[in-house]
Amino acid sequence: MSEHNPKQNHLLAALPAEVYSRLLPHLEFITLPLGKVLYESGDTLRHVYFPIDSIVSLLYVMKSGASAEISVVGNEGLIGVALFMGGESTTSRALVQSAGCAYRLRGHLLKSEFNLHGDMLHLVLRYTQALLTQMAQTAVCNRHHTIDQQLCRWLLLSLDRLSGDKLCMTQELIANMLGVRREGVTDAACKLQKLGVIEYRRGHITVLDRPKLERLSCECYAVVKVETDRLLPYLTP
Repeated sequence: MSEHNPKQNHLLAALPAEVYSRLLPHLEFITLPLGKVLYESGDTLRHVYFPIDSIVSLLYVMKSGASAEISVVGNEGLIGVALFMGGESTTSRALVQSAGCAYRLRGHLLKSEFNLHGDMLHLVLRYTQALLTQMAQTAVCNRHHTIDQQLCRWLLLSLDRLSGDKLCMTQELIANMLGVRREGVTDAACKLQKLGVIEYRRGHITVLDRPKLERLSCECYAVVKVETDRLLPYLTP
């Protein structure tokens, strides 16, 4: 029996048995290697993805090639909101920032369930509101808070979407996510390491003191966490 299960994704796990049983035969297990692009800006979306132990970053990429993260999605949600909102495409890029696995579902099957105006509709709309909150708070954070605070927020959001306390992430990739210079991320990571909050070695980050990391973060992390817990209470242990 496979160690992977669709119910490792919290959205799928929250579905009533009747809805879950309709979707289960159509859920396709896939691996998501680090750096894989699920879709580019302007692509017509044909699938939605339910991560189980991976994290996908939604990025806006400028003409110059510079990028900045809009939001992160892990086992709490799904990738492909534009598909069931009616837009069919989006201006963002979906990039795997932490390798792992996911379940993929054809978009027309999700829309069919969505159009029944039942439990799936209400669940994904609440998730979409939580995602919009994260996007708005990310924009505020990038404008008003230091790189140190942004890094703390980013680490906490990523940890919430993984089962352990370790992240496989290079400083260059983090810099691209935050839309800042790599040197800024290096300085911020060194500060956290000296404070005993994290340990960073060759692209592997281990969080040693999460309570201290939360104290060092700006208010933005707490805003997103509180709103997500309110909208999606099944995420709270």
